Amino acid sequence: MAGKTAIILEKNAREGLDAALRGPVVWPGRPDYEAARPVYNAMINRTPQVIARCVDVADVITAVGIAQQQDVDLAIRGGGHNGAGLGTCDGMVIDLSPMRGVRIDPEERLAYVAGGAQIGDLDHAAHGFGLATPAGIISTTGVGGLTLGGGMGHLTRKCGLTIDNLVAADVVLADGSFVTADADHNPDLFWALRGGGGNFGIVTQFTFRLHPISTVFAGPVLWPLDRTEEILRWYREFLPAQPRDLNGFFAFLTVPPVDPFPPELQMQLMCGVVWCYSGPPEQLDSLMAPIRALQPALDGVMELPYPAWNSAFDGLYPAGDQWYWRADFSREIPEGAVAAHAEWGPKSPTWKSTMHLYPIDGAPHDVGADETAWAYRDAVWSGVIAGVDPDPANAGKLRDWCVGYWEAQHPYSAGGAYVNFMMDEGQERVQTTYGPHYDRLAAIKAHYDPANLFHVNQNIQPKATA
Repeated sequence: MAGKTAIILEKNAREGLDAALRGPVVWPGRPDYEAARPVYNAMINRTPQVIARCVDVADVITAVGIAQQQDVDLAIRGGGHNGAGLGTCDGMVIDLSPMRGVRIDPEERLAYVAGGAQIGDLDHAAHGFGLATPAGIISTTGVGGLTLGGGMGHLTRKCGLTIDNLVAADVVLADGSFVTADADHNPDLFWALRGGGGNFGIVTQFTFRLHPISTVFAGPVLWPLDRTEEILRWYREFLPAQPRDLNGFFAFLTVPPVDPFPPELQMQLMCGVVWCYSGPPEQLDSLMAPIRALQPALDGVMELPYPAWNSAFDGLYPAGDQWYWRADFSREIPEGAVAAHAEWGPKSPTWKSTMHLYPIDGAPHDVGADETAWAYRDAVWSGVIAGVDPDPANAGKLRDWCVGYWEAQHPYSAGGAYVNFMMDEGQERVQTTYGPHYDRLAAIKAHYDPANLFHVNQNIQPKATA
């Protein structure tokens, strides 16, 4: 997407920012610049003119004011996981990562989460009280970016999307003002924040509803690739009929070359389902019986503290790998889609590359189509194809596999995709993803950010209604 004309920040502007912020400010030539510059996806390589590492709301307000004065490209970074690298740019980056505090109110079952916190910070703090909320599957993901895009995870069928558990948000707007958005205050902004991405302001604190979940039964159950079509047909019928306590995403996974995985399966590409059960333990065996009757080659389901399961993929996917994404929502998995998955999943170009079909039925369907900015409440699956490898030389084949796979299955999709799984794919793709909500979002954008200061994102362009 087009940004502003590159404008070199004046030296006195950088130094003024440095003097005004409590947090550190870094720019090219400073010793900590190279450590502060990279984002999670190493396929993205930007050289910000300045990185403002904010430690509090006052820092954020000050940084926004200077970005406005300088008329420079501005990106907002939380956890830095954004697949398209939209947490950085060649202008100014407001980096919220020092703002990682989490406070739990166990009586009200609420979590107050700072804008730069990671999922692991939230999981750890809530788990101390036997509580949790649905949020991602890798604990180093930023809470902010994940939430503003919608938020899915291991508890989605039971507890809804992350935005369905958002109670309030504190926001610094493009004009530097500070507001709270909830059902009673700035309700239009609150509606837009729930799925509209980082288009409307910088959220410095999220308030989430928590659920009494402490321990889960979770792990992968895998089969050889030659059973892909059989297992995918079974899965599409089986899971939607199960209690919401059972969550599981279909995937192509290469068995990691580490214990406790059986040596004979390590580095084999397999198909399967990654399960998470958060219901009564006495019902687990009956729910797992039809799964185990299919005689999987690997049954990795075990009892785990929820934070341990929600960080199980962290070691496999550290920062610094090359990533290329494609995604779609689907309402069904017809035979054409089964065939496309069976053809393209086994062509995975590297052992870290994968495809996931996340279920988004159950609790997400309890929320009305127009209650939040998330436009696909009738979708049943959220699919993502991710080409991943540490070697930059493999970037081309990661992209080619993702695009080829996506083109093969896209005709069977609902049209749009989860914004957090999208690359920079153009304005038409963004509009398709927001569907009938796009015009309302554009009008809200025009009210809160008429000059499109917050444009380094899956951008909703401001457009006032007549």
